[in-house]
Amino acid sequence: MANEARPCPCDIGDRFEYGGLGQEVQVEHIKAYVCKPFTSTEKAVIVVQDIFGWQLPNTRYMADMLAANGYIAICPDFFVGQKPWEPSDDWSTFNDWLKTRDASKVDREADVVLKYLKEQCNAKKIGVIGFCWGGMAVHHLMLKNPELKTGVAIYGIMKYFEDRYSLLHPTFFIFGENDDYIPLEQVTLLEQKLKQHCKVDYRVKIYPGQTHGFVHRKREDINPQDKPYIEEARKDMLNWLNKYV
Repeated sequence: MANEARPCPCDIGDRFEYGGLGQEVQVEHIKAYVCKPFTSTEKAVIVVQDIFGWQLPNTRYMADMLAANGYIAICPDFFVGQKPWEPSDDWSTFNDWLKTRDASKVDREADVVLKYLKEQCNAKKIGVIGFCWGGMAVHHLMLKNPELKTGVAIYGIMKYFEDRYSLLHPTFFIFGENDDYIPLEQVTLLEQKLKQHCKVDYRVKIYPGQTHGFVHRKREDINPQDKPYIEEARKDMLNWLNKYV
């Protein structure tokens, strides 16, 4: 587990030197990165950032991957102009920083983005994925938002979601076996509780040997031992979206 001096072991990983294929837009009170496929579609996916913010190249890389697979992808600034976490920040202040960026208080921004996708992009079927902090937001939205079709929560922190298992929509939970911030006993409890309480389709999958951030913060080209699991998780994510969006 993370120690008190470093309450979250998040490290920015292999930061991609990546400019992105999409564009930044203003969506009412928030900014967002949008990438669209070459052919028209009515399918869209909201991409929820991790603690490093909506402009992290790694997250935009994932949005562009979704667009390449036929989805309108939008990565909004769910921090609404507040400063994202920086690797050089003092980890002793992290918990206070997190209190001002509550992943269960994203409903207003989600509604604004849904309206934009429907009215400006003609989207009719919309899913959501999120990484780390964004995984927590996905879990929340799957419990609360009736308009979304499905969600993929990728290493979303579980300790903030005890006793919240009555999902409205099919949800896929991705975890790494060696995640220092999400003990496997929490994942096991999640599976047990979902089996008891969840009435929609769900899946919980643990990827062997993988650490927090492996799906979007590790570059497969320089981590050959992790490449099969990075690619498998991304494929699994896409297959889940293809099934429900």
